[in-house]
Amino acid sequence: MSIALIGTGAIASYVRAQLNSAGLPIAAIVVRPGKKSDGPTPHVSTVADLPRGIELLIDCAGHEALRTHGVEALRAGIDVVTVSIGALADAKLEAELGDAAQEGGSVLHLSSGAIGALDALRAGRAGTLDKVTYTGRKPPKGWMGSPAEDKLDLANLSEAATHFSGSAREASLAYPKNANVAAAVALSSLGFDNTDVELIADPFATSNIHEVTATGDFGALTFAISGNSLPDNPRSSALAAMSVVAKILEDRKPIRF
Repeated sequence: MSIALIGTGAIASYVRAQLNSAGLPIAAIVVRPGKKSDGPTPHVSTVADLPRGIELLIDCAGHEALRTHGVEALRAGIDVVTVSIGALADAKLEAELGDAAQEGGSVLHLSSGAIGALDALRAGRAGTLDKVTYTGRKPPKGWMGSPAEDKLDLANLSEAATHFSGSAREASLAYPKNANVAAAVALSSLGFDNTDVELIADPFATSNIHEVTATGDFGALTFAISGNSLPDNPRSSALAAMSVVAKILEDRKPIRF
């Protein structure tokens, strides 16, 4: 398999190293125009400039990267794996990505990211899901640079405080760097508009905590995970990076989940 990668950040670097160890080296890296290559792997700024024969493009660079390069790659017949699931809260972009995949005979693969239990939610959706709620709880510093700064005094919190309560679509659009998990839960269950989301800044939290509750014909589900960050970037989820690698390796197996 010939693979290209979008981005050079912490998640992209982790994915690149792990795939290389698995015998799947990255053939090219898509970066912003003007960014020079720091090694033998060619750097390009558009999908059109990728080497011939690329079969898979991995997006590890955020919503705008998926918007900029995802449609072009899918239309060209290149499968795409992304962790930028929250970008699909933009209904127009979701439609463009779907149309491009159909036109190119390609697939947009959504990596599970920093959360689990999505398989159970998808199974439960085959019956009736009554209610699904995602709660994201992070230390105040984890919300720096987000709309939470306009609602809370993050530097001086003495107790946990909710700074967002609404739908997964609202959360994904308002918090593009913080709500990919909410989007993953929504797309696996009741959709962007019917999945409830609560975002909390907690001065007593020592990690990012993701919680999912759901009820339906299947019964009831409660799932929680306390996630570690990548050593190179405290804002990047280790499990999100691992989920990309796992998705690619799993899809290569003759027997798979």
